[in-house]
Amino acid sequence: MSMWSAIVLIVMIGAVASILRARYNSQAGITEDMMGNQTITHRPERPETDEEAQREIETLKERIAVLERIAYDKNNTTAQERARISAEIDALREEQN
Repeated sequence: MSMWSAIVLIVMIGAVASILRARYNSQAGITEDMMGNQTITHRPERPETDEEAQREIETLKERIAVLERIAYDKNNTTAQERARISAEIDALREEQN
């Protein structure tokens, strides 16, 4: 083995080791800043987040259903008729006083 072959082999081994270390660190949640300081970042666990998101989606769906019901009830003819009759009754009460 010549000297140049040994140098190329050593560089290749170093590159592969660097790639494997970076892969392990990313899977473990270890980040490294520009100065080489490593810190562990805690990731939230996905199942809890998914359950939380599902609960929030359900509550938002319930709120939307209530808002749709309110918007629909105020615009249909029977609700408008009730509001008109109620206004007439209030007007008659005002005239009596």
